[in-house]
Amino acid sequence: MNYSLVTGQFIRFAIIGGLNTAIDFALLNLLSWATGIYEGNWIILLNTISFSVAVINSYILNKRWAFGDQGSGEGGRKFTLFLAVSIVGAVINTAVVRVVSTNIDPMFGLSQELWLNVGKVLATGLSLVWNFIGYKILVFKK
Repeated sequence: MNYSLVTGQFIRFAIIGGLNTAIDFALLNLLSWATGIYEGNWIILLNTISFSVAVINSYILNKRWAFGDQGSGEGGRKFTLFLAVSIVGAVINTAVVRVVSTNIDPMFGLSQELWLNVGKVLATGLSLVWNFIGYKILVFKK
């Protein structure tokens, strides 16, 4: 295994992840603000929407930049695998957001709105690890 290649990929993946995280957080907070929903089952829908928008951006940037996949005629298959890995990532992400925002009372004097973001940070960390491994091993393998 070429560790410098993997390290470079992970760094690019992390930069893309930072951008996607910003998109995901911004859209989740915008949707929550617009609807007044910060907990409960409806947060699942809002989180799924925000996560999905970030995933589409993620596919485009990871394919081209992080993993240097310039197309091998397998675009449909790769996107399907990317989507499958991302769906599992979305389930992990949404489950953590739902559990933290709904089943754990806000701590440290945080409001429900800020507590939602604490859950989102935890969820993002867990889904980041899952997504990198899945994309590297299943989707953009050389």
